[in-house]
Amino acid sequence: MKRTFTALLVTSTLLISPLTHAETAELQALIAAAQQENPLTVYASTGKIVQQAKAFSEKYGLKATGVKADAPQIIEIISREAQAKNVRADVAIVEDTPAAITQLLSKGYVQSWVPDDLKGHIAARYQNPLTVVLAPNVFAYNTTRHTTCPVTNIWQLTQPEWRGKVAMQDPTGKPAYTDWFSQMETHYDQQIRDAYQQQFGKPLQTNEKSATAAFVKALAGNGVLLTHSDNDAASAIGAPDGNADFVGLVSTAKFRDNQQGMKLGLCNGLKPFIGWNYPSLGVIATGSHSPNAAKLFIHYLLSAEGIEPQSVDGKMSTNQTVSLPANEASGIEKYRAELMEYLTDTAKEDWKSRQDWQDIWSLSYKK
Repeated sequence: MKRTFTALLVTSTLLISPLTHAETAELQALIAAAQQENPLTVYASTGKIVQQAKAFSEKYGLKATGVKADAPQIIEIISREAQAKNVRADVAIVEDTPAAITQLLSKGYVQSWVPDDLKGHIAARYQNPLTVVLAPNVFAYNTTRHTTCPVTNIWQLTQPEWRGKVAMQDPTGKPAYTDWFSQMETHYDQQIRDAYQQQFGKPLQTNEKSATAAFVKALAGNGVLLTHSDNDAASAIGAPDGNADFVGLVSTAKFRDNQQGMKLGLCNGLKPFIGWNYPSLGVIATGSHSPNAAKLFIHYLLSAEGIEPQSVDGKMSTNQTVSLPANEASGIEKYRAELMEYLTDTAKEDWKSRQDWQDIWSLSYKK
């Protein structure tokens, strides 16, 4: 039976992307070694990990269990196990990249591993450490009230006509948003400054430390509707019978709710970007008792088959040969070039600046 699973994997892989003889042999050896190891435990912040672990088990004749937990829980579990020298977790897909780098990788509690046969298909910026999947957070509007997105520039959201009409999760409780602010300031501040001039026809004049800080303060001061969850933000924006007219930020996964009557539309064309991609790292616990099975699971997640349960939600594999499925609801595949890329090489700075951005938001926020 083990030989059958090996043959199936190699055949399937060859159909997707031909391997060299050396790569084929390496993959076969990895499968064979994995099939001799202990059952695998995989943590992730999405419930889809249960489905993915089950499919992985069936495909390779292994036993893998997927466990859903939020990023702080995953980090705490792995940290405690490492400190106690009692490693039970094997693989983690961690949505909080700055925390994962600072609290896990930097301390040696986990390792990053990139499959040799996929290195040519994954951009270098996503290899150290390995980013497995990118989750788009996008600006959305209500398609019942508008035929196209009613805003074309993010600075419009700081103006009186949009006061109280922007919905998003509270940045003081959602680190991904403060990381977004930090990334904008570090890598994209000129685009924010240029967008201001495009909107108002004059250069930005500000006493703030950056154009990004000026934008964040202006947005916070414009009566943003702050929500506790993505669901609440999506409901405010896309309610089919809503009386209010909201634009806001949601994950592409929320567009699936359009099948149940929600009216979310993607703000493609918005300047300087329509949202941003937030990375999830794929890491292997140092001291895992199933290191080969852990590597095989990472390899599996980087395939179209492995990531499919998440890709239907608009989550993008870093494997450039893998596209989103045709039934993905938001249509983000067509507009992925309009997303701001998160660059993990400055993730430690995002971690350090979180409290600063939370303070800027809190002190500037006005209902």
